[in-house]
Amino acid sequence: MADEFDKINHFLVSVFHEILRVEEASLRAKSFKNLSMREMHLIEAVHELERNNYNTASSIASAQNITSGTLATAINTLVKKGYVRREQDKIDKRVVRIFTTDKGKEAYEIHRSFHNQMVSAIISAIPPENLTIFVDGLASVQKFFKNQPKVLYE
Repeated sequence: MADEFDKINHFLVSVFHEILRVEEASLRAKSFKNLSMREMHLIEAVHELERNNYNTASSIASAQNITSGTLATAINTLVKKGYVRREQDKIDKRVVRIFTTDKGKEAYEIHRSFHNQMVSAIISAIPPENLTIFVDGLASVQKFFKNQPKVLYE
């Protein structure tokens, strides 16, 4: 059992770092050298919430589990870099919505493409009869992390 414990621990740490390394390399290769992975994940959240008309600052901050102040700072940076823009809501002028620009959409599509390639490669490497077991195992890992206390990162 200790051997399995060590293997799982090593695997989780290694996979986490490798995914980040490859994601960053993918962005850097596509002319997005000024974009961090944290910023990319924020662009991803804006883009996905924008599609459902939930692209308010509070919705984005909640989805990213960050404070509104942290979000404001990050959005200011992404506005300056040209990945997102702010726009006053057409109906409720008190509400400011955040949208991805064409540059932000391009970065999002590259990031999404990486994820599609990653998932497709994993699925093709697993025998179909083992795929349900694999997905159930990942669901258990996800459940563990979702059940951890929510910590707001600054």
